Amino acid sequence: MKFIKRLLIFTLICIILGVGTIFGFYSYVKPELPDVATLKDVKLQTPMQVFSQDGKLISQFGEKRRIPVAYDDIPQHLIEALIATEDSRFYDHPGIDPIGITRAAVVVALSGSAKQGASTITQQLARNFFLSNEKKIMRKIKEIFIAIHIEQLLSKEEIMELYVNKIFLGYRSYGFGAAAQTYFGKELKDLTLSEIATLAGMPKAPSTMNPIYSLERATNRRNVVLLRMLDEKYITQEEYDQARSEEILSRYHGAEIELSAPYVAELARAWMVARYGEEEAYTSGMNIYTTVDSKLQDAANKSAIDNLLAYDERHGYRGAEKVLWQAGAVAFDEQQLDKTLDNVPTYGELTPAVVTKVENKQATVWIKNHGVETLAWDGMKWARKFLTDERQGPAPSKAKDILTEGEQIWVRQVETKADEESHFAWHLSQVPNANTAFVAMNPENGAVLSLVGGFNFIHNKFNRATQSVRQVGSSIKPFIYAAAIDKGLTLATLVNDAPINQWDQSQGTAWRPKNSPPTYVGPTRLRIGLAQSKNVMAVRVLREVGLDETREYLTRFGFDIDQVPRSETIALGAGSLTPMKMAQGYSVFANGGYYVEPFYIERVEGPFGNLEFSASPQVVCRQDCTAAENNDSEFAEQDLSTETGEPQFAPQVISEQTAFLVREMMYSNIWGGGNWSEGTGWNGTGWRAQKLQRRDIGGKTGTTNDSKDTWYNGYGPDMVAVAWVGFDDHTRNLGKTKANSNLDKDQITGVEAGAKTAQPAWVDFMRIALDGVPQHDKPLPEHIVRVRIDRDSGLLTNKFDSSSMFEYFLEGTEPTEYVSSQSTDSIYTSESGEELF
Repeated sequence: MKFIKRLLIFTLICIILGVGTIFGFYSYVKPELPDVATLKDVKLQTPMQVFSQDGKLISQFGEKRRIPVAYDDIPQHLIEALIATEDSRFYDHPGIDPIGITRAAVVVALSGSAKQGASTITQQLARNFFLSNEKKIMRKIKEIFIAIHIEQLLSKEEIMELYVNKIFLGYRSYGFGAAAQTYFGKELKDLTLSEIATLAGMPKAPSTMNPIYSLERATNRRNVVLLRMLDEKYITQEEYDQARSEEILSRYHGAEIELSAPYVAELARAWMVARYGEEEAYTSGMNIYTTVDSKLQDAANKSAIDNLLAYDERHGYRGAEKVLWQAGAVAFDEQQLDKTLDNVPTYGELTPAVVTKVENKQATVWIKNHGVETLAWDGMKWARKFLTDERQGPAPSKAKDILTEGEQIWVRQVETKADEESHFAWHLSQVPNANTAFVAMNPENGAVLSLVGGFNFIHNKFNRATQSVRQVGSSIKPFIYAAAIDKGLTLATLVNDAPINQWDQSQGTAWRPKNSPPTYVGPTRLRIGLAQSKNVMAVRVLREVGLDETREYLTRFGFDIDQVPRSETIALGAGSLTPMKMAQGYSVFANGGYYVEPFYIERVEGPFGNLEFSASPQVVCRQDCTAAENNDSEFAEQDLSTETGEPQFAPQVISEQTAFLVREMMYSNIWGGGNWSEGTGWNGTGWRAQKLQRRDIGGKTGTTNDSKDTWYNGYGPDMVAVAWVGFDDHTRNLGKTKANSNLDKDQITGVEAGAKTAQPAWVDFMRIALDGVPQHDKPLPEHIVRVRIDRDSGLLTNKFDSSSMFEYFLEGTEPTEYVSSQSTDSIYTSESGEELF
């Protein structure tokens, strides 16, 4: 009895000492314990995602990849795998596992160091949220107290949900949702039992037990997890055998980008950081919905880049990127080829390849991620030698004229048609020296529908659509002609298309602006002058309006007056603007005279779908414009930062009638006029767009001196689009080409210009963009009249033959005199020689 009494006393003392020790430890660490209640409102660090307006993922930003998963969406096998492997008594313990702690304590006593953990899932959660991973006794004590607090605050389901979403699983993946995407390219719900077991085994050592780093270690660990699940009777023997026999097929999967719009993504990222700061932008799980339309963005990507590559290739082949082995040397084996090409980036359509064999009319190449492929003659016959921007070598006659074994080159897949069936073939290509930009926007509210900022974002991140200020060439003429119409000129007004020779006393030289081509036809109607881009007529129109008045007029379209030189050369395009600004300006003509500002962020949603921001763009008011009276005809900036989503009515900066008449001239830029069968037909500089067979489109070419910048700016139903091509090096011109005898007769040759170099991208884009869009009837504004005039004089006529035509006029400006049958060209001359401006 004495022994039992002493044993009871000893046990009581031990209990008192144990409780006292625990209380002491708790009192000691209590000031350092975090507020576990924060887990109730925890915000998981979720990356920012950027989408198109129709929900296609464009990009993802943030150091941590995380795809939050609700408890009800967690696969049951994953829960079972985690419990079996990490914490078999998860549903029974209060946050700590006494058996596991005792086992770990014995190990510490015997070894003198903490070699074995005893962490429950709750303890791991406590460590992940509030502590470090260092193996120290004090950290373990804190972990225990925090885990107990967590169990008092949260249910087991809430703990499991937080754990599944928080745990680090390698390759910047946090949580099993992100890991499923990273390692298998799947959603968590779509994983097989084998794949679930692979992920469930990774928390022990995520950086070294993942299947990308070590397939062997990952497989062994998966098998351990499956065995534990079998032991715990979560799976059957058959399921175990099936899952264990499966090969783990894993590779790194980035975010599943559904739409290529990297320049738009970067605009959205910068906007978010400026608005919310880096920390919140990158970690709060914001979803940014841009105004970009996925169909139109795909069309812009293909049209702009294919057009740029076509320009680059017609100027000749500049040779291989590098030579990997010389003729006669030992060729690389497949492993060396793969290793070499793995270090070479892919630029959109362009994929790196190595020439391994050259025959008479074809070559064998090893292509990155594709292996052995054949380059047929049709895919390389374009590649005559590049000499200068204006000179190309002779057309090649065999493959050896172009390629040599051991060269690293670039190839791309091109769709070809044979027997009415499409197939893809590999073509030789090269990284272009020139660059491009493309913008399409909705003129009714300024929403940017597609944007291409350059050849390739990885190759060069400079956004030429919004940042590149380039000379606009003849693209500026519609704005000058609009000023002239407001001044009282009409589409039938005659302007002298004749050379100008003006002495500049300050410079001591004569200014002689010339047409391109340098042909002159004398007195010409205003409509033809713009459609055919007559330079000398534009100068005379500018003089009629006045230089200062014209510069001030241009600010109505949102142009900075400082970028419009105080010189008559602005009539020839000496001013400089970005492609985005040009799209903004042309929108005024397309929408009937209203100024709208481009915008590309439609709305921002929080991680749970709550609306954080909604754009309030300026919109063109068509009916029930209760607030329209707040906007007068003067140009005024408006604040677009409001988050109400309420429309802001766009100010009208030119009349609806002026906008209509300018659209008419731009319509003629494509469709020309007259009757070809009767000898009166003529084309505008944009005639290549006639192939679209749309009578509701129009536009204007733009080419600067020496073809340094080329443009096409135009409109279609509910859309304005601008294409630009040029060199980033402002001193370099786009040159000219001669015909390649290996290619068909439809090839582009001669001096590069807006119609040849930029417009093909615009045409190809519009072909896709307007597919399925019904042709729009021509809206006739109030106070626009249509009268029959004489083609030569612009005066009224009673004739109904080829010498006459119908023309549109602002009511009150139509001619009142009839052409005389006795009239001659002498009526256009005077002693001063400047009667027609």
